[in-house]
Amino acid sequence: MILRFLLTVIITAIIGVVLFVLFIYSQIRFDLDKIVDYKPRLTTQFFDRNGELVANIFDNEHRILVPYDEIPSRLIEALVAIEDTHFFEHNGINIEAISRAMIKNIQSGKFVEGASTLTQQLVKTMLLTREKKIDRKIKEAILSITLEQILTKEEILFRYFNEIYFGHGYYGVKTASLGYFKKELYELNLKEIAMLVSLPRAPSFYDPTKNYKFSLARANVVLKRMNDLGWISDQEYAKYVEYQPTVYDETLTQNKAPYVIDEVLRTTANTLPDIRTGGYNIELTIDLKTQQIAQNSLVYGYNQIKQRDSAEKFSQALNGAMVVLESKTGEILALVGGIDYNISSFNRATQTKRQPGSSAKPFFYQIALDLGYATNSSLADISRTYQYTQGDEEKVWQPTNYENNLKGFVPLKEALTYSRNLATINLVGDIGIDIVYDKILSYGFKNIPKDMSISLGSFGISPLELSHMYTMFSNNGQKVTPMLMKSLTNKNGQTIVFETQKEYVTSPEQIYLMTDILKNVVTSGTGRGARVNGIELAGKTGTTNSNVDNWFCGYSPSIQVVVWFGNDDNTPMSRTETGGRSTAQVFGYFYDNILKIYPQLPRTFEVPSGVYETTINGKKEYYTDTSRLETPQSTPIPEQNKFIF
Repeated sequence: MILRFLLTVIITAIIGVVLFVLFIYSQIRFDLDKIVDYKPRLTTQFFDRNGELVANIFDNEHRILVPYDEIPSRLIEALVAIEDTHFFEHNGINIEAISRAMIKNIQSGKFVEGASTLTQQLVKTMLLTREKKIDRKIKEAILSITLEQILTKEEILFRYFNEIYFGHGYYGVKTASLGYFKKELYELNLKEIAMLVSLPRAPSFYDPTKNYKFSLARANVVLKRMNDLGWISDQEYAKYVEYQPTVYDETLTQNKAPYVIDEVLRTTANTLPDIRTGGYNIELTIDLKTQQIAQNSLVYGYNQIKQRDSAEKFSQALNGAMVVLESKTGEILALVGGIDYNISSFNRATQTKRQPGSSAKPFFYQIALDLGYATNSSLADISRTYQYTQGDEEKVWQPTNYENNLKGFVPLKEALTYSRNLATINLVGDIGIDIVYDKILSYGFKNIPKDMSISLGSFGISPLELSHMYTMFSNNGQKVTPMLMKSLTNKNGQTIVFETQKEYVTSPEQIYLMTDILKNVVTSGTGRGARVNGIELAGKTGTTNSNVDNWFCGYSPSIQVVVWFGNDDNTPMSRTETGGRSTAQVFGYFYDNILKIYPQLPRTFEVPSGVYETTINGKKEYYTDTSRLETPQSTPIPEQNKFIF
């Protein structure tokens, strides 16, 4: 009777346990899909054109994936030695270890030791909580046993090494290796390996950037265990037990060019919605050395303005931007959106719209050259009054030269060299506003007014957009679209290479006439502050009404640079701050320093075929079949005229 009762109880208990296990399994069996179909959130890494890391971008978890065949065998041995010696023998749980842990826990009256296998650790990390309850342990065991029936040991290790947290914000062993030691996994020595495999047990406590001595001590426990197992020799143990590796305490993003990264993220938001989790490798066009020089140059200019202005006059709203690109390809070498990203992350290089002022003049003069004007064509430098209607109100516009003087007639080359406002306005009037407007639109300018004020750059444009426009000069008549990304590789190793986009504007010989004039701007005109010994530079200053905006846009035979300064609140800068002073100095400072690290840069402009040279009145002049030089003659000074537009 008693035996039958006991048998009934035992059978009932077994059935109950089986039903309980089946019930739990029915609840969790689909959870394994997250591990089996492993799709971790991966960090996207940005590199410069030379392969140097620019930034890590991620969402919550900084993780760089490593394929299983790139995980060193010593790393696997070290992990198995300290965490799960019988990993390659058990079926997901280690009964012997569980029994040993149960005895210790019963003896102490509390939970003091676990017996989790690597498989169980992976299951707990990805699917369960860390609470120490019996039902959680049962789920963990069931899932671990089931997982081992689906995945191989190697597949489990692949997921473990990439999923587990290694402290300091590093998810995955490759992330930790690059972060703590700045090494690829194959470059790690035995002590560094031991330090890494120590981390999963207590990642915060054994973080070597916080508790270096504890990290070393735990690593030595790993080495001792490997030595006891015969997995490393006594000589290796003796060599590395005293070794103290260099550990780096880096920020997670390591962002060396935040304005650049922000711009890439902004412009790819629609095309790459998973850019923060997709694990892309993106090769940027920038050169970190050039980027640093550009940043230093802008700060230099800022400090120069600050020194020139008294404390009462200096505006805290002053800021600047700079775009440097390779003329032939449009590849952006540097992009700086402000003086200090930590103070203001607003990207003035790409997101602000400021009037270009006189830096827009070369485009109107290029129109004239392409229509047959010569570099010595006479332009009327006289005052004219323009009447126009704004709403119901009649208004008058009477522009002046910056120096408030008149020269009567001036050669075209001189007019642009010294940025004569009135000569430029009269040139546009002579050509015809309709022709000029249509041609300016064909260049790619947008949202410009159809009136004579465009002659002085009375429209909004960003430094990057103006850089795009200026490539027609720096790239010999072909406009090149600026680009920040050279290539993109996804996590599967598939690569997209981004191609340079060019658009024909005019011939190289016609552009060279402009380049020669802009060289003259730098050597003897308004841009003298941009001069640098040992290299030919061409460029144009720009200063808007009341000195609200200062520009310098120019180029060498291979590199183009656009610099802007202004107050963020659109208030005027000091009267003494002009494009020929503030931004031209930054331009010159940049080239002076870039030549120190890249002395091989081309130094002189090549004269295209179809450009002819002669001397008139002791001065060298260039001409083409389209723009033939005029015969010098005396021209009377006209009286003032009144135009209505």
